[in-house]
Amino acid sequence: MPRAVAINVAANTNLPGRRGPVYPDGSFVYVPIPEREPTAEPAPTYDDLDLAAYVPDDAVDLPVHLDPEFAGALGREAYTYGDPHGVKAGPISGLEPGARLLFYATLTVHDGGESDDRADWLPPEWGCFLIGEFRVAELLDGDEYREADAATRDRFASNAHARRESFDAAVLVRGDPDGSRLFEGAVPLSTPAGGADANRLVTELSNDSGRGPWWRRVLRYDADAAATLRDRIDTDPADWPA
Repeated sequence: MPRAVAINVAANTNLPGRRGPVYPDGSFVYVPIPEREPTAEPAPTYDDLDLAAYVPDDAVDLPVHLDPEFAGALGREAYTYGDPHGVKAGPISGLEPGARLLFYATLTVHDGGESDDRADWLPPEWGCFLIGEFRVAELLDGDEYREADAATRDRFASNAHARRESFDAAVLVRGDPDGSRLFEGAVPLSTPAGGADANRLVTELSNDSGRGPWWRRVLRYDADAAATLRDRIDTDPADWPA
């Protein structure tokens, strides 16, 4: 059973048509995808969330699918994630409390940020990066949520799938606030050679070969690999072993 699973989230070249930015110092902006289903209450737009500068002009007024949500980011107060698709929901469902659910995104390298010095681990144009994590506190499948008591459902009330007119998640995850976070700096999964070139966090630690469009796939890590991954996340990429 995996001790960590990493899944692709956030804005991309299809939805809403532009990736979020990563800057020369490794800082980044988390830009979620647009909300594509009716919601019980109006969802905030990119403009409402001060994200208009990071999406195409025709997406500025689109509602945002705030999933995953990270407490303290974009006005959120909880750590939750939901997914309706078996390709992600299946591996996530195998996680137990205390395991890690990691989120990665494709990001476009931009000028700017707090430093003019470009990190030498950044790819030239775009890359794939870990941007946040949950330490799993609670996990429900869709039927368990539908049958849950009010107190349990309330713990997931802010999740984007629970806020849709028709609940559709196959799995819901709640992160432990003491072990969940949106990272301050992006953690590279791509090599400096290019975004499509997977580094050792993918090719040596995960179950994935790093061939083909690996940046769209679920990455699974066993206990030993998850421990090494934890060390890399907590270390400046410039100081990683060669």
